Amino acid sequence: MRFFKNCVFCEKKLVGRTDKKFCDPQCKSAYQYKKSKEIPERFYNRVDNQLKLNRKILKEYNKGGKVIVRANMLIEEGFNSNFFTHYWKNSKNDIYLFVYEYGFLKKEEKYILIKWQDYMQKKIPLG
Repeated sequence: MRFFKNCVFCEKKLVGRTDKKFCDPQCKSAYQYKKSKEIPERFYNRVDNQLKLNRKILKEYNKGGKVIVRANMLIEEGFNSNFFTHYWKNSKNDIYLFVYEYGFLKKEEKYILIKWQDYMQKKIPLG
């Protein structure tokens, strides 16, 4: 006996196994894609996407190694200073936040942008 029901995606009649849900791999793929778009973006993806955007913006504005930029220029591009990968404190106790190799420090309505340098790596004495 054949069992008939409809494809979950395109609603064509299904022929075959009783547990079959899709008429072909394309319908299955299209259904999974549609379903994934309905689910809110996962936290990891939101963080990763913002870090990538921040890095892109910092890289774009910091062509010279050290630059001062108005904060609103970065924010208008989508920059969010709450997303960073690590930090570095200089000898003046200023704390630069970094997005990978690009750093920033907010001073009033401006950002000081820098690029990671080898001397910023802390040396841990052995012994």
